[in-house]
Amino acid sequence: MAVKIDLRIENGQWKDALPDIGKLVKQAASAAWKQGNAGALKIDVKQAEASVLLTDDQAVHRLNKKYRGVDKPTNVLSFAALDDENEPIVDPMLLGDIVVAFETTKREAEEQGRSFADHLFHLIVHGMLHLIGYDHIEEAEAAEMETLEIKILADKGIGNPYDD
Repeated sequence: MAVKIDLRIENGQWKDALPDIGKLVKQAASAAWKQGNAGALKIDVKQAEASVLLTDDQAVHRLNKKYRGVDKPTNVLSFAALDDENEPIVDPMLLGDIVVAFETTKREAEEQGRSFADHLFHLIVHGMLHLIGYDHIEEAEAAEMETLEIKILADKGIGNPYDD
């Protein structure tokens, strides 16, 4: 089982900050797919596809306002294709879209004392887990998702993003 990532970079600051950004995004998405799709939410397909858009705060602000009713930018948005439990699983499976805002991601990395690359890796993992079906609305779901994120990040040598 593999995941194909369609990466689109709308803001040149991404490549300036991380010249190997395509490799980082694909590694993060693949790690999240492999580990996240091994659990109870397993999607049984040979090939899965997701798109990742790396853009800026302005674009994410518009999307956040339009689709979530939140009038400000955020770090990452996920738009899952599998919103309905009864939706048919086809092969290849279109998982959905992940959109990441440059300025918010950069600011958060600095505020948290994390590298920009590690923070982006985490956001792609987080977004990809949402596309698979994980969520953090309920406390138990949040604990499950965070535990999985921490494990995926640790496997790549990245520290726990939830430590204070």
